[in-house]
Amino acid sequence: MEAWHIIVTLGIIAFIIEIFTAGFVAGSVGIGLILSAIANYLGMDLKWQILAFAMGVSLTYFLIRPVILKYGYQKEGVKTNKDALIDKKGIVSEEINPEKNTGHVKIDGDEWQARSTVNEIIRKGEEVKVVYIESIVLFVKKS
Repeated sequence: MEAWHIIVTLGIIAFIIEIFTAGFVAGSVGIGLILSAIANYLGMDLKWQILAFAMGVSLTYFLIRPVILKYGYQKEGVKTNKDALIDKKGIVSEEINPEKNTGHVKIDGDEWQARSTVNEIIRKGEEVKVVYIESIVLFVKKS
């Protein structure tokens, strides 16, 4: 078995690892290994093989990886993080009072600081709906 066979095998293993991980890091290494194997097959010196590996990893990591992360790993229409809270309903756990600057809402077991969108007092125990979010403060209205 020649050296380029081993390098190609390592590249394939890197691609298999990429299947089970997210981020396209192992995929970048796999492409670098394949380019290094091609350089070895063509009989280039070790420094050129290392350069081919480094260029393959660098170019795919910085040029292709951002595109793959943007379009490949994201499901369209799925809200995440704070966007997932918009339009959710919760229960007021501490009276929302704009004059006293108080108020908390419980949503899915988590407690959030809340303010009313129309500067009204919302009593404890009432159901509210999240309209928008600023920083860590939910702005809600009665539902």
